[in-house]
Amino acid sequence: MNNFIFYLIILIPVTGFIIERYLDYLNSTMWSDTLPLQLNGICDKEAYRRSQRYEKENKYLSLWSSSFNLIVILAMILLGGFAFIDNMARGVSSNMVFIALLFFGIIGLVSDIINIPFSYYDNFVIEKKYGFNTMTVRTFITDHFKSWFIAIIVGIPVFGLITWFYYMTGSRFWLYAWGLITVFSVFINLFYSELIVPLFNKQVPLQDGPLRTMIEEFAGKTGFRLKNIYIIDGSKRSTKANAYFSGFGPKKRIVLFDTLQKELTDEEIVAVLAHEIGHYRKKHVLQTIALSVAVTGLMLFLFSLVVNSPLLSEALGSDKSSFHLGLIVFGILYSPLSLIIGLGVNYYSRRNEFQADNFVRENYKAEVLSSALKKLSVKNLSNMLPHPAYVFFHYSHPPLLSRLEKLK
Repeated sequence: MNNFIFYLIILIPVTGFIIERYLDYLNSTMWSDTLPLQLNGICDKEAYRRSQRYEKENKYLSLWSSSFNLIVILAMILLGGFAFIDNMARGVSSNMVFIALLFFGIIGLVSDIINIPFSYYDNFVIEKKYGFNTMTVRTFITDHFKSWFIAIIVGIPVFGLITWFYYMTGSRFWLYAWGLITVFSVFINLFYSELIVPLFNKQVPLQDGPLRTMIEEFAGKTGFRLKNIYIIDGSKRSTKANAYFSGFGPKKRIVLFDTLQKELTDEEIVAVLAHEIGHYRKKHVLQTIALSVAVTGLMLFLFSLVVNSPLLSEALGSDKSSFHLGLIVFGILYSPLSLIIGLGVNYYSRRNEFQADNFVRENYKAEVLSSALKKLSVKNLSNMLPHPAYVFFHYSHPPLLSRLEKLK
């Protein structure tokens, strides 16, 4: 059984890597040297060529980074790297909670550092080449330090408590952990824009004017109480335009990237926000949180069934059973089920996007949202003709042409 688990945790990452590369290949078969008929009236030949070049360069980077990370993971398993870090942590303390925190702290920090070159190349070579990156090297560095700070302030207490639950309650730990993660998820959804976003960006209320008046009139028409409309300095890092909805109840707010105002007319911005309001009116936010909580509960329950097995730690070359080594092995073994769940979640998300679009069609102007979607897709060099299989596996939003067709 030990050998079986060992070979399985080798086979699963390799299989996942092969599937990803095959999906990338399928996507590349959709590329064309001429402008496809479906895109006539959406973009010109040069814009289409640029989007293909952008897609290719990102795929090459993804190939190199994923290959590198696969080699690192396989080396850690085959050469006993996880067991080595475990022994290092045990040499510092005998407290199992502290050992687990130190173990994942080392892995997380090293993983982030070795992937910095790929992130740097993505931002300062590819994104800059295509006119997207506006980030300075200083911002790039400080973003990493801020992310580490959040991991320390938030990650240590949450993961520390989960580990403590395990050593105090045994296999019942999953119930306590599930409750903790549920409370934490709700808290983050409520206060994300107030506590996390300000560490990275500035948000200012949308000033009185024609745009705010149009937004408030539409919100009032659809029975959506809205006071919190903010502009975020997205141009600090990228020229790409976006908007998002966060929170619920009195904490709900709509956030517009300042780049969105440069790309769209006021009417098109209202259409984009109408789509976000549609998500709220259809209760997609609460449903998504509930779905996430249910999936987390399933994962924790399955983990509780095997966490006591010494075979998990032995598969990583350690003769000392522990919660954190078991979690590493379980995370790999859980990947196939996670993929299946992810396919269902993506399908559900795409359905929600169609429903939010339909909300705009019924309550605002479908042609205005269509115009906005076209502009954003062309501006962001989106892949407007992805392979159906790639969409099935990866897309949480429907492709542009599917959305345009439904809006008709």
